Amino acid sequence: MSTAKIICRDIWKIFGANPKRVLDSHDRSRSRAEIKSETGHVVAVKDVSFEINKGECFVVMGLSGSGKSTLVRCISRLIEPTGGQVLIDGDDVTKMNGKELQSLRRNKMAMVFQHFGLFPHRKVIDNISYGLEVRGMSKLARTEKAMEVLELVGLDGWDQCYPRELSGGMQQRVGLARAMAVDPEILIFDEPFSALDPLIRREMQDELLELQNKMQKTMVFITHDFLEAIKMGDHIAIMKDGEITQIGTPEEIVANPIDDYVRDFTEDVPRYKVLSAGKVMRETRLKKVAKGAISVDATAKIDSLINAVADSDEALPVIDPAGRVVGEIDRSIIMRAMNTR
Repeated sequence: MSTAKIICRDIWKIFGANPKRVLDSHDRSRSRAEIKSETGHVVAVKDVSFEINKGECFVVMGLSGSGKSTLVRCISRLIEPTGGQVLIDGDDVTKMNGKELQSLRRNKMAMVFQHFGLFPHRKVIDNISYGLEVRGMSKLARTEKAMEVLELVGLDGWDQCYPRELSGGMQQRVGLARAMAVDPEILIFDEPFSALDPLIRREMQDELLELQNKMQKTMVFITHDFLEAIKMGDHIAIMKDGEITQIGTPEEIVANPIDDYVRDFTEDVPRYKVLSAGKVMRETRLKKVAKGAISVDATAKIDSLINAVADSDEALPVIDPAGRVVGEIDRSIIMRAMNTR
């Protein structure tokens, strides 16, 4: 049984006077530059397919102009795909009528934007409860719900303030609270922290990850920052020129970048903070762990194992989730991993 919450199949988005004709009549293997030169049309998203599992954070990253924001907007049809199919819980978003789309956006998904998108004339509590107001919820009920979410994002006591009275980080918390207030199944983040100072940005990343551990929402997160991508994402899709270059877990991408474009992103990443024991271990003849002996979880990150191996020359067995010995790791392996970018 599939665990996919969102499935995108062969998504295209072409901008121009007659995008459908270009898609139907032109050689789809042609590059973005060739199609623009020959037709005057811009291919923003080119034949993209992926699946997002329920409860995961799926990061779409790439440089400016890579097509990441356009792609994610095709999921909710804020931008109309030129071709392809978007399925959410098996329902084809590309075939939904206006009423069905409205219901999808009001009840199943919510967006958090880079520049907050708050109403300056509304107090914090009224900004947060706006989506509930649109649904027709009573003022008492929506205020009660908004106060719950306000506390969840650490802004209790600020409900009667206006956005202009808040710092950038606090305004982004209001934006997050507004999205969460409607209790969506899907949260879409469009570079939500890129306008914040680095310290506030890290704090917001940590807080969102903590909230996600509690909420287990399906999240789609757009960023141009690879360090943010590997911190936030369960899976990452790296885009270039409207196409997906590589999809994988942060560990898979850092360990095995598919080409020079991806390799450039991974160059400055401390590998030992991303790679797990299972990625760097060596083979072992050991069949099982002796009673009382120390073992290492195959999913444990290298940086968490430094103390465990620092004072010993002995190799530690590495075990999988079922408790089976799958390899071994020692101080020399840890040191090599730490000295490799």
